[in-house]
Amino acid sequence: MGIEKLHLEDALEDSPQTRSLLSVFEKDAMTLKKYTTGLHNCCQRIMKAQNELCAATQSLSQHLRDFEIQKFPLESDDSVLSSTLKQFSSYLDDVSSIQQVLSAQFSETMMYPLSRFLQADLEEVTTLYEMFQMASNEHDNAMNRYMRLPKKRESERQRSEHNEELYLMRKKFHQTSLHYYSSLNALQYKRKCSLLEPVMGYLHAQRAFFQMGQDAVGKKEIEDFLNNISTSVQGVQQEMKAETKKTVELIDSLEQQSAHLYHAEPMVDMPYIPPNTTLTQKAGYLYVRSKQLIATKWERSFFFTVGGNLMSQTRGEAISTKTNGLAGSLVLDLNEPGVLAEPHESDDRRFVFQVLSPKSKRNIVLQAENEREKDEWICTLNNIVRESGYVKGKQGSQAKPKERTPSANSLSKQGSGSVSPDQGSLGSMSSTGGQALPRTPAPTPSSSFVAEAPIQFDLLSPTSPNGGVTSSLPGPPNPNPRINPFDQSSNEVLDTLDSAIDSATFVESFVVRFLGSMEVTTDRGEKLVHETMRQIMAARAIHNVFKMTESRLVVSSECMRLIDPATNTLRTQFALADISFWAAHPENTRLFGFITRTKAPEATHSSFSCHVFECNISAEEICQAIGTATKLAFQALMQRKLPPGVGKEKKAMEKIHQVKTREKHLLLQNIQQLEDAPEGEEEEEGGSLHNLPLSPDGKYLVLTAADESEDAFQSGDLAQPMENLTVEPLKQTISDSFDTEDVEPESEA
Repeated sequence: MGIEKLHLEDALEDSPQTRSLLSVFEKDAMTLKKYTTGLHNCCQRIMKAQNELCAATQSLSQHLRDFEIQKFPLESDDSVLSSTLKQFSSYLDDVSSIQQVLSAQFSETMMYPLSRFLQADLEEVTTLYEMFQMASNEHDNAMNRYMRLPKKRESERQRSEHNEELYLMRKKFHQTSLHYYSSLNALQYKRKCSLLEPVMGYLHAQRAFFQMGQDAVGKKEIEDFLNNISTSVQGVQQEMKAETKKTVELIDSLEQQSAHLYHAEPMVDMPYIPPNTTLTQKAGYLYVRSKQLIATKWERSFFFTVGGNLMSQTRGEAISTKTNGLAGSLVLDLNEPGVLAEPHESDDRRFVFQVLSPKSKRNIVLQAENEREKDEWICTLNNIVRESGYVKGKQGSQAKPKERTPSANSLSKQGSGSVSPDQGSLGSMSSTGGQALPRTPAPTPSSSFVAEAPIQFDLLSPTSPNGGVTSSLPGPPNPNPRINPFDQSSNEVLDTLDSAIDSATFVESFVVRFLGSMEVTTDRGEKLVHETMRQIMAARAIHNVFKMTESRLVVSSECMRLIDPATNTLRTQFALADISFWAAHPENTRLFGFITRTKAPEATHSSFSCHVFECNISAEEICQAIGTATKLAFQALMQRKLPPGVGKEKKAMEKIHQVKTREKHLLLQNIQQLEDAPEGEEEEEGGSLHNLPLSPDGKYLVLTAADESEDAFQSGDLAQPMENLTVEPLKQTISDSFDTEDVEPESEA
């Protein structure tokens, strides 16, 4: 089929038929421009969508990689889900790279030809259209002026000017018409190429994209990976269905079992449930009365018993899942003597009871939901007080009494630092804020921490001789009384330690800050010390504990002690024999810890506690000092454990050698004085002899030190008669006698 064209030969004539045909070509060009603009917008959307898809794929890949750095409280660090998402992320990176290639191909093969057709060809036709209209109007105006010229000869000059103007305008109109007609004719060919090239480029780019995608994503390993993940997901879905079924059954069972708990006070037609009077541990919501000026206020709080203490916790306080303990506030230390729970009447309210503490002069008024809850709380608190120990009991069962840990309030009031041997040697409560400290999680078979072991963040200064907590309530004696290994009288301890330090062969002093301590199950292990440091530092961060007790650590070959730098009083001491292991932190060079052994007088086994400190210098220096002190102490201990005969014989030989050396030196000095006397002057010689040290009877020359006893002179072993004394033979005799250790001393001459 032929293509319609404008005849260039008819451009100059510009007949109405030519103008009519030209208007048809102009209308076609305008319609083509409008359509091409719409096509360009569609392709532009595809380009934007492809770029957005590429960016979205990259964002998805990055988000999958970020899963492993998220701190999910219930997700383990080595989760399978994390590694699976990371693998998916690598595959998505490959897909994103292919999508980037597709986006570049769209830009080159689809958008570029279409943009060129719009901006070059169609815009050229529009510009020529405007120029053609201007040239046509100018030609018509020049023609009109020329045709209005008069017949007079005087207008010859005007006729020449108008003729020249008409020449120029007609030439310009003809040239513009030729270019305009040719552009319209070429546009009929360009429309087919310019409209087909973008679509053809789009399909070529898609075919290349699918081919690269098949090569990148159609691998055997990806297929196996997807099959494994699909099987795993189906297994999880089946487990979820089974768990959902169990959950529904459990919900139905709990609803049936809890029907009697929905009423705060049981209905009359409900069966009677007696209170359990054997409980030694209880938790639940109670209303506590507080005074505000002249009025009273009742607030609802969660109360629980832990470590022999009555604690409370508001609903807004967080539960520390890291240390498996409750962060609550101390209400009352049940270790205090005379604590009693009993019914009470207050503010015309029902089910009210009170907890009295004569020592702290406190009266805590509480309200339960019903009579049964009130009776159980009263019995539980009295059971704990009566047994005078921390009891881990279960509902409906009688548990064997165990020891309780005194709170910081009771310790500070009683001036005692005693703690339970099986709960560490530094106590279980902090003296900052009266909050219960975190406890370690329940131990696994390979765990080195004691179940529910408390962490102490502050040192307790010993002030009483025994440090124990006494109780005025009747009851059997505690089989394992709590002791405080740090508790000694300050004066006695300082006097003893001063004498010990004076006799020590090694002493070094360091400034340290106490971070915390907790009980452990073994007495050594570098990993154990490092894990204890991590537990204590995490607990301090969770509970916002910033206070640290600064002390002066004195390490000697006799003992190791902590001294208050302000008052120079003893805070605590450690026998070197009780220090079993010490280590510095592998990364933080200012942290170190050591493990000590504590054994109660009547206990059958020892307990171990790990204490963590911070210092201003390298912790390795302190560890080296502890190592040097323990080495010297061990050598001294082994020396003391030598057989009796070996030790005495060695000491006797050393003493004999020292005595002989001293006597030899003294005797040589005396002989030197004899040699210096002038010969022939008997009086002076006699005077010189009389100046020598003589025995009381004047017969013998004293050859020993001044502190020798008189028996040494009378025995004749170390003296000679004055009348037989001559200088030269005496010097030879002295040399022979002191050079030969086994020669018996001469008797009297």
